[in-house]
Amino acid sequence: MIKTPDNDRLGISLAAPLLVHSLFLLAVLAASPLCAAESDGLTSLTPYLSLGAKTKRLFNSHTSYEFGNPLPPHQKPFSRLEFPLDSWWGGAELRANYRRLSIGVEALRNLNGDVDGMMKDSDWDDDLRPDVRTIYSESKCRMEPSYMVRGDMDLEVADRIGLPLWVSLRPLIGFRWQSFHLVTHDGVQYEEGGSIALPGDGISFWQTYWQYFIGLRSDIDLGRLLDVGGLNLLMQLDWAYVEGDNSDHHLLRTGKRYTYENTHGDAWHASLGLRKSLYDSLSLAVEAEYLRLKTTGSHRIVNDDIGLDYTWSHGVKVWSQQASVSVSLEYRF
Repeated sequence: MIKTPDNDRLGISLAAPLLVHSLFLLAVLAASPLCAAESDGLTSLTPYLSLGAKTKRLFNSHTSYEFGNPLPPHQKPFSRLEFPLDSWWGGAELRANYRRLSIGVEALRNLNGDVDGMMKDSDWDDDLRPDVRTIYSESKCRMEPSYMVRGDMDLEVADRIGLPLWVSLRPLIGFRWQSFHLVTHDGVQYEEGGSIALPGDGISFWQTYWQYFIGLRSDIDLGRLLDVGGLNLLMQLDWAYVEGDNSDHHLLRTGKRYTYENTHGDAWHASLGLRKSLYDSLSLAVEAEYLRLKTTGSHRIVNDDIGLDYTWSHGVKVWSQQASVSVSLEYRF
C-alpha cells in the first residue's frame, strides 16, 4: 500500500471569517441610524413574507474533473471525466422582507432521471505519446436524487447613496450548496484497436459544492420608465469561495475501485430577469443565470482488493459550468 499526504487546503478557515465579518457588517449597518426606519425599523414585525414555486432548466451545463500523471512523464491531463447536467429542476423559495433587510432560502430538486447529453471519459495513458488521447468513451447519464440549496441576506442602500426611487441596490451575502449524484450507463469505449460496449451501469459519481458568496443585487422599476405597471428588472452579480468534494465508484473495474477529489477555488455567478405583477399579491418572474466554478486540490485512488491507496495533486482540477432559465410564481402574504 502506498500513501502520500493530501496537500494542505485553505478550507473553511478562509471562507468562514469572510462570511462572519460580512454578517457582522450587515448587522451593524442594520442597527445603525444609517438604516434605521423612522417608524418601523428592522426589528419590527415582517411587513410581508413571499413564497415562490420555481421550475429551472439547465442547458449547456456540465461538471467535470481531471488529474495529471503523478509519475514521469507527468502528462496532464492523464484522465478527464465530463458529466452533463442538462436537466429539469423544481422547488420553492421562502423570503422574509423587512423595511431594508430581506432573508431568503431556496431549495430545488431534479425532476427527471436521464439528463440530456453524454458523459465523456478520456485518457492519455501512453507514456511514450503523452499528448495522444488513447481511450475515449461516451455513456448515457442518469441523475439520481440531487439538490440545490441557497440561503442569502441583503440590505437596501440605494436611497442612502442618492439613487433614484425606482432603483433598488442591495449588497448581499449567502451560501449555495449543490449535491449531484450521477450514474453512467450503456456506453461505448473507443480505443486504437476498435470499440467495446459498456452495458449496464458504469460509474456512480457524487459531487458536492459549498459556495460562500458576496455580491450585489439590484431591482429596477421598469414600469416608471416604460409605463408598464408592475414590471421590474432583476440583476445579481456575486463571487464565491468554493469547497468541493467528489467521489466515484468505477463499477466495471476489478475490485472496489473508488476515486476522490478534495478541492477549493472560487466561482462567479450572474443573473438577469424580469418580474411582472399579475395581481396585488401574485407575480411571475423569468430569470436567466450563469454559474462558473473552478477548483483545484488533491486526487485519491483507492482499491482495497489490490492494496492500493494513493493521493497526489499534480494536474488536479474540478470545474463546472451551469447555465439555466427559470420561471417562478410568487405569492406575497
